[in-house]
Amino acid sequence: MALGPFRRSPHLTAMLVAGLCAVLAACQATAIPTPSRVPAPSPTARLAIGSPHVNTTPAITPSGNASEAPKPAPTPKPAPTPKPTLVALRLPPVNAGFDYQLGGAYTPPAGVTIVSRDRTAAPAPGIYSICYVNGFQIQPGEVGWWKAHHPHLMLRDDHGAFVIDPDWNEILIDDSTPAHRAELAAVVGTWIAGCAAKGFDAIEIDNLDSYSRSGGRLTQAGAVAQIRLFADAAHGHGLPIAQKNSTDLVGRRRQMGTDFAIAEECDRYAECGVYRKAYGDHVLVIEYRRQDFTIGCAAYPHLSIVLRDRDLVTPNDTGYVFDHC
Repeated sequence: MALGPFRRSPHLTAMLVAGLCAVLAACQATAIPTPSRVPAPSPTARLAIGSPHVNTTPAITPSGNASEAPKPAPTPKPAPTPKPTLVALRLPPVNAGFDYQLGGAYTPPAGVTIVSRDRTAAPAPGIYSICYVNGFQIQPGEVGWWKAHHPHLMLRDDHGAFVIDPDWNEILIDDSTPAHRAELAAVVGTWIAGCAAKGFDAIEIDNLDSYSRSGGRLTQAGAVAQIRLFADAAHGHGLPIAQKNSTDLVGRRRQMGTDFAIAEECDRYAECGVYRKAYGDHVLVIEYRRQDFTIGCAAYPHLSIVLRDRDLVTPNDTGYVFDHC
């Protein structure tokens, strides 16, 4: 049976209104809490460098006002290290008259403007004078002094005998260790200082190549390290220093600190060109044979070349020989 249209009843309407009012009353009695807001941090707060958390407390300036945290002061840059003052070294003149007077000092011949003399002599007045020092071997007249003061610097073989350069009867000096080199530098350093005090213009250290006569007991490296100590001492007095002989070490000039070269018989052994590649025309040449001297004067007209007798005696002695070009 079909139902007819819904028919409103006054009684039913009153009941619905009452029920709705009851529901509204219950809703008002139960308050829904409003979620609280976390206050946002102040716009002036910053993360401290190195801090593990955010600092929300504004920094206070000395005036009492909140402001940004002060920035760290920049690290000051170190002052540049001043460059050392270089002392100008006066080298021997090139293409000049040269005399080699190790056997005894005498008045230089006409035309001579460079002379080399032993450290025990005086420089030649008005002439560029080079002070000869035997820094790698012991001259026969000084053996007693070395035995008394530095016996452990006298090179010995496996049997305890001195190692001697047979050509000049000179004992080799032991520069095989840093301690030995420092001790030797102190000895020779006093001689270099003496040369400077006398008024010499440059230093010549002889027997740089003594390692070649040591039977393998001395080395090139030791010789280079030793001559560098001598060079530092000479430069400390404002004096240039020569490389004496030893073409094997010319390529290590910078390590040695040498400023010019003195070469014995480089024409005889065709070595003068090797020295010129490193030192230019600042090469002083000693020849002991006329034919080598003649060849050298023709081949190297800009070098200072002298012809001397091998014993380097004075004009008053038999056998004296001198010429220059």
